[in-house]
Amino acid sequence: MKTDQKLKKKSGLLFSVAASVLLCACGTTTPTLYQWEGYQPHVYSYLKGDSSTGPEQQIAEMEADLQKIRAKGHTPPPGYYAHIGMLYANSGKTDLMVQNFQTEKQLFPESAPYMDYLLSKIKK
Repeated sequence: MKTDQKLKKKSGLLFSVAASVLLCACGTTTPTLYQWEGYQPHVYSYLKGDSSTGPEQQIAEMEADLQKIRAKGHTPPPGYYAHIGMLYANSGKTDLMVQNFQTEKQLFPESAPYMDYLLSKIKK
């Protein structure tokens, strides 16, 4: 009988330790690499041709989101500056488009060939 009680105590202790480990693992979160804010809904809205939000409104919202991202010390995702630049191009603000495309190139060097391609189209 004593071995049954010892076995029950050991299995109870083992269960308690396992449950504690699982609960601790669930409580930790890995911070995300980028802060997205409203970027994805804006891109989706633009690509589906939603005319309820014009480029000026999207620019204002994305610039406000960018301020929130920077205030938290986070980084916007790849394509964020390129999308804002494209919105500026649609608004006729070429200088701000170029500035945002350059920022995209600087932050994400893998985008340089595409950003250079878009910039070369402006110069023609």
